[in-house]
Amino acid sequence: MILITGGAGFIGSNLQAALARRGLETIVVDSLGNKGKWLNLAKHAPDRIVHPDGLDAFLETRPALEMVFHLGAVSSTSATDGDYTWATNVELSRRLWAWCAEREVRFAYSSSASTYGDGSNGFDDDNSPAALEKLRPLNLYGWTKHAFDLTVARRLAVARERPPQWVGLKFFNVYGPNEYHKGGMISVVKIKYDEIAAGGPARLFRSEVPGLPDGEQARDFIWVGDVVDVMLWLFDNPNINGLFNLGTGRARTYLDLAHAVCDAAGKPRSVDFIETPQELKGQYQSFTQAPMDRLRDAGYSGQFTGLEEGIRRYVREHLAADPYA
Repeated sequence: MILITGGAGFIGSNLQAALARRGLETIVVDSLGNKGKWLNLAKHAPDRIVHPDGLDAFLETRPALEMVFHLGAVSSTSATDGDYTWATNVELSRRLWAWCAEREVRFAYSSSASTYGDGSNGFDDDNSPAALEKLRPLNLYGWTKHAFDLTVARRLAVARERPPQWVGLKFFNVYGPNEYHKGGMISVVKIKYDEIAAGGPARLFRSEVPGLPDGEQARDFIWVGDVVDVMLWLFDNPNINGLFNLGTGRARTYLDLAHAVCDAAGKPRSVDFIETPQELKGQYQSFTQAPMDRLRDAGYSGQFTGLEEGIRRYVREHLAADPYA
């Protein structure tokens, strides 16, 4: 039996689908709400759904869990409620870590590339306290994710209790089906598709970095199916422990992305540049790229989907056809 917090969310529901295809028993911890989030699970219902408010009571029943995938979080990079974000992203993670350690349940959790801040200290997924303490996230979300990474590193450094398998995954820019409930945090691919489908140009932010041309800001964009493949590999390899980047290892520009969306949608390439919104100024990463050496050294040999192919699949198989995976 596998528990997935955030299991009705974007990455969580794609993982739930993959586990269901394997015939595994799953429990999703999430709030479905009233805006159609249930559609993320419609094709692959879990064995049980537990509301987040009932998680502690559920865990007190001492369920026979094999592994916890802790993907539930406040994931908005513009979040401002510090108390709620800390309680969700740090305190809940600490409780789940302790519960898994005590009961010898394997534990994987979501971290984020936002922990790297503006990238001036690099993107090395070194999980030592000394390396992590150099990082300076740009926003509340990134800071809380970083705080839990530090908690894990410090506990390991003094040989405190740990789950029999522990893994942290620093997700870079993930895109793909089942993200439609995310509002302002939806992927750039979906936003650009909607702009193009409405008959307009793809709109990109002007560069705020001196000497960097508009549209040349670059991120490590990764197809959600590749993210799920890595998590399944970790599930199949319980001896693997560590904090790992999860991107493709190759940064691509926003202009590349916009052109790929136009091509996949069968529309002429058309891009306009707009000013960065005031609320994002100073919090916007102009470059991210995931060094993938640690995951490769751990034994992962899977290939990552190229940006053009991933966007083609997303647009043609989902956005222009059946949205949900």
